[in-house]
Amino acid sequence: MLPLLSACTNSPAPEKPEPAGKGDAAIFTEAEAYERFMGRWSRRLAPPFIKFAGLKDGDRVLDVGSGTGALALVVLQAAPASRVVGIDPSPAYVAHARTRAGGGRATFEEGDARRLRFPDASFDTALALLVVNFIPDRTAAVREMARVTRPGGVVAAAVWDYGGGMEMLRAFWDEAVAMDPASEPRDERHMPACRPDELAALWRAQGLLEVREEPLVVPLTFSSFEDFWSPFRAGQGPAGAHVASLSEVSRRDLEQRLRRRLLGEGGDRSITLNARAWAVRGVVPVR
Repeated sequence: MLPLLSACTNSPAPEKPEPAGKGDAAIFTEAEAYERFMGRWSRRLAPPFIKFAGLKDGDRVLDVGSGTGALALVVLQAAPASRVVGIDPSPAYVAHARTRAGGGRATFEEGDARRLRFPDASFDTALALLVVNFIPDRTAAVREMARVTRPGGVVAAAVWDYGGGMEMLRAFWDEAVAMDPASEPRDERHMPACRPDELAALWRAQGLLEVREEPLVVPLTFSSFEDFWSPFRAGQGPAGAHVASLSEVSRRDLEQRLRRRLLGEGGDRSITLNARAWAVRGVVPVR
């Protein structure tokens, strides 16, 4: 198991206004590729996240940044009387999620977290799993999540601790930078909201009450080195985009560096790495 590595940088990344659907989130586009890269770990993180959020059976749930539907499906398994509406800016993800929705208790649509179409107090709970730090205007998104959640309802989110706690990505970026220190690609640890207390501060700034932030840790087990490496070749997320930008020679070099880091001089085997996320929840006040 990899030790926890360097912490997130202390310098916050500025928020840059961008059109809906553009920016960092736009590099997540292919549903099947995302499933292999991050969707399977979203499903692993979803159960402790909804327990932390305090989801109740029968809640009307908004899933912001619903992606391929991983969180929504776990919500329906844990709370079979609940209904979920998922929104995501990616048409491919929405289409994929719709193929997985059963019984009509989950619906998915294209939408912008910063401009939700729903009336005030439409939901009992608003959840955002692994997406808040990819939204260009996080303040507007959290404000909107609070607006469409009823007074006394819960707004909750979780993001990976990219600096050290998400060991899969930390190993990748450490080796990518070591290959070419002069270029130092801007990896996810430079993103906002991955450091302790940042999510909580954002929640409090929007007037949410009883704000609590906690780490959630899940193991990521890969059946082989290829199981670890092949999703990076599919071009999803900043890491996948970086792999796609490399020459074939550089790509092979990075692959060998990661193989040595994770397997040492031994043969292929399963690999288990920790993944830590920061989760936050807050209660919507009476308006």
